[in-house]
Amino acid sequence: MGNKRIPLKDFCHQPGQLVKLDPSQFLPLPPPYDKLESEPPLKELSDANKEKLECDLDGFTGYKFPRPETEEEKRKLVEQFLTGLKKLFVKENNWTFLQPLTLTLDYCAKCQTCSAACPIYQESGEIDIYRPTYRSDILRRLYKKYVKTGGKFFAKISGNDIDVTWTMIARLMELSYRCTVCRRCAQTCPIGADNALVTRELRKIFSQEMGITVKPLHEKGSVLQLKVGSSTGMSAEPFLDNVEFMEEEVEERTGMKFKWPMDKAGADILLIHNAGEYLAWPENPEAFAIILEAAGISYTLSSEVAAYDGINYGVWYDDVQFAKVALKHAQAAKNLGVKKIVLGECGHAHKALTVIADRVLTGDLNIPRESAMTLLHDIVMNGKIKVDPSRNDDLITTLHDPCNMVRLMGIVRPQRDVLRAVCNNFREMTPHGVTNYCCGGGSGFAITQDLNFPEWRQNLSGRRKLRQVLDVFQDVLDPEQKKYVCAPCSNCKGAMRDTFAAYGLFDKCNILYGGLVELVVNAMTDIDKPFLEWEWH
Repeated sequence: MGNKRIPLKDFCHQPGQLVKLDPSQFLPLPPPYDKLESEPPLKELSDANKEKLECDLDGFTGYKFPRPETEEEKRKLVEQFLTGLKKLFVKENNWTFLQPLTLTLDYCAKCQTCSAACPIYQESGEIDIYRPTYRSDILRRLYKKYVKTGGKFFAKISGNDIDVTWTMIARLMELSYRCTVCRRCAQTCPIGADNALVTRELRKIFSQEMGITVKPLHEKGSVLQLKVGSSTGMSAEPFLDNVEFMEEEVEERTGMKFKWPMDKAGADILLIHNAGEYLAWPENPEAFAIILEAAGISYTLSSEVAAYDGINYGVWYDDVQFAKVALKHAQAAKNLGVKKIVLGECGHAHKALTVIADRVLTGDLNIPRESAMTLLHDIVMNGKIKVDPSRNDDLITTLHDPCNMVRLMGIVRPQRDVLRAVCNNFREMTPHGVTNYCCGGGSGFAITQDLNFPEWRQNLSGRRKLRQVLDVFQDVLDPEQKKYVCAPCSNCKGAMRDTFAAYGLFDKCNILYGGLVELVVNAMTDIDKPFLEWEWH
């Protein structure tokens, strides 16, 4: 299937499954996975699910959308899609991203420079539909035919016509979830065309106009967050109970006794974590607390609904949901009268509440926002806490760069300076910084666990990061040597957790993942015993 062109007419009309993945065509992995006689087979959907769900793109599904039963249902869905398409190009409906979207569609030359930069396309063995330009070309043709004046006429005479069928729309729906929106394509493009943005805008049509969404992002994500208080389903009362438990845990592990400053009016900082940290990786918010207490920083946490959860899944698929959550975060900061918001270790939260929220937050809601990376840099590099890097000498450490924090926002040096200050055995991945690869779980993939989608993620979008991790530790793969992938992003840790487990990295190679603040606390001279517990994974 690699390098084989898939004509647009086949995408629009060919019945059955368009692409069948062949693991033997995937790029081979480095040692110790280079001696596998064959790749693990990809899990196929059951016959019942194939019959019931739209999955004719490549046999995988993130949406779990039921097949329409009648031609009338298909016709209505096509009409909804075309209505949403037209709204996408109206300034009043898309004041957030209209300009970069139209520039991308108007000026992309399809030189395929972006294809060479796309880890999913490369790892798949160069399957045509996974090119960043493939889905963009479909949207471009739709835009020129149905939105631009005289579009239908010019589409016919230019040879760029496209047939709008339900088969095409259903496949395009799934294809919008074959991209992690890492934006390596945009970075490498000679003219700055952003094919990852096209992916996100397609998802917006399906969500905002057609009510078709990936449930972990919408119903179990932003909707739950706005209704209950957190995307994890944890409301304010159990959240506060959990905070008390974590206070006791910190005292037991470090001897430090303190009360988490909840809803403290007038604090300098409102610290917002990804809610998943409190449940999956509580050592991360605990480490933040230890550092801020030791440094004498005036900060607080909020117990307001949605405000103690830095997640904003809307940034990946829906402007309306995004804006609702961003306003909740800003309003909580305003109510407490803090000087600024600091975002913990969560890449997409950085993107949502800094870069994108500037398009939503105005007036006194446009409260200053800062990354935890720069705050940690100030604390560590200016000696506000005492650290001894030799306390981490049993670890060989590398750094994963979260896409939205590093490539999008340019936060590259602070975390590296901190790592070098607390670790003697730090080594860079290749490539690193703004050219690093996505964890494989970006744009919602890390939490999309339905049916066989996780296997697609682990075998394709997560495979390049697995390769990078193995490459950087090639000379020390012996399981006797402890190795640590510092990933200052909750979403990235979730993706690595699943990929590492699928390939057995902890057991085979003694490779663990975790955040940055845990390493900082581990190096603090005021803490008697090591903070990191190597057994958790």
